[in-house]
Amino acid sequence: MAVESTILLTGATGLLGSYILRDLLLAGSPVAVIVRPTRRSSAQKRVATIVRGWEEALGVVLPMPTVLVGELGQPRCGLGDAELRWVRDHCTTAIHNAASLTFRGADRAAEPWRTNVGGTAALLGLVEATGIRHLHHVSTAYVAGLRSATVYEHELDVGQAFGNDYEQSKAEAEKLVRAANQVETVTIYRPSIIVGDSLTSYTSTYHGFYAALRLSHTLLTRVPLGSTSGPALLFLLGIDPAARKNFVPVDWVSAVLTRCIQTPTAWGRTFHLTHPHPLTMDFVAAIMQESVETFSEAAPPDSPDICDEQWFADHLRVQLDIYQRYFRTDPTFDTRHTDQLAGDLPCPRLDRDTLLRMAKFAIEHNFGSVKARAVDDAAAPRRVVSGR
Repeated sequence: MAVESTILLTGATGLLGSYILRDLLLAGSPVAVIVRPTRRSSAQKRVATIVRGWEEALGVVLPMPTVLVGELGQPRCGLGDAELRWVRDHCTTAIHNAASLTFRGADRAAEPWRTNVGGTAALLGLVEATGIRHLHHVSTAYVAGLRSATVYEHELDVGQAFGNDYEQSKAEAEKLVRAANQVETVTIYRPSIIVGDSLTSYTSTYHGFYAALRLSHTLLTRVPLGSTSGPALLFLLGIDPAARKNFVPVDWVSAVLTRCIQTPTAWGRTFHLTHPHPLTMDFVAAIMQESVETFSEAAPPDSPDICDEQWFADHLRVQLDIYQRYFRTDPTFDTRHTDQLAGDLPCPRLDRDTLLRMAKFAIEHNFGSVKARAVDDAAAPRRVVSGR
C-alpha cells in the first residue's frame, strides 16, 4: 500500500502559514515544516506551540508535523544530508509561503530581497536536490505594481513600475518560480492585503490595515478626542477618499489554497485570492476613527502634552511614508481561475462590524504585545476544509 506523500511547507510560523498548517492537518494531510530556531525557542518548540494553540482553540487533536530545522537564507534552506534524504523519500509537493513584508530595502542583500528572492532561490535549489515534483508558491496580487487596468491571472511582467521594494521582490521571486523547469507543475497564489480571521478576528501580524490603525491608536494619546477625523486625515495625507483597497481574511485565503492543493486538476494555474468588493479609503478611515475613539484611550483635554491635528497628521505622514503607495487605488483583479476552483467558498464580506471586531482585537492585544490565542472561544464557528 502506497504511503501518502508529505507536503513540505515554509513560513509555517507566520499568520497565513499557521492557517495553512492548521487546514492541512485538519484535512488529514501529512505535513513537514522547515523552521529556524530563535534565541528563545527551538524549531520544534515553535511548531509545537502553534499546533497546541490550534488544538486548544478548536477542541481537536492534531498530528504533529515533521519539523526540519533549517534557514531559508541558506543554500537548500540549510538542510543537512540526512534531512535532504528524508525530503527526497517522503515529499513530492512543496508550499513556499515564507516571505518578508519589508517595504523598503535599498540593499539587495537585506530584506525584503534576502527572503523573497534569495529564499525562493534556496527553496528551488532544495526542490531540485530532492526531486519534488509539484510546487505551490504564495506570491501577492501586488506583483501588478502600479498597473491600473484589469490584471489577469496569467500575466506577470508587462513592464509595470512598482510601488515599493516588496512588490518588486515578490515579482522577481515569481519569475524564478515560473522559470523552474525541474518541477512538473507550478501553482501560484496571489492574495491581496491579508487581514485577520473573518470569524474570530485573530491575527498575529499587523501590516497594511493594521499599520494605519496602530498609528492612529498610538497618536490618539497625543491629541484631543475628535481630532482624528478620518476625512480630515485623508485630506492631510493626500489619500484619495474614493481610492479602493483590496483586503482578504486569512482564513479564506488558507481555505482556498488548501482546496487547490487537494485538487490536482487545478495545479499549474495562477489564482488571484482577492475580494470582489474592495473597500474605499473613506470607509476604512471611518472605521479607524470609530475604532480608536471606541477602543483606545484618548489624551485628556487638559494634558500638558496635548498636540493639535496638524501634529498628528505630520507624524502620521512620516510614519506611513513607506505605506503611501500602498493606499493607492487597486486595479481590478481577474479571478476566473479562483472562481472555477472555489466558487462555493465566497470571500467573507468585510463590513463595518467585521472590521470593528478586527480593530478591537488588535487594540486589545496591543498589536502583538499581548499574547493572543488563535481563537479565544473554543466553541467559536470556524471554516472547515473537507478532507480528501
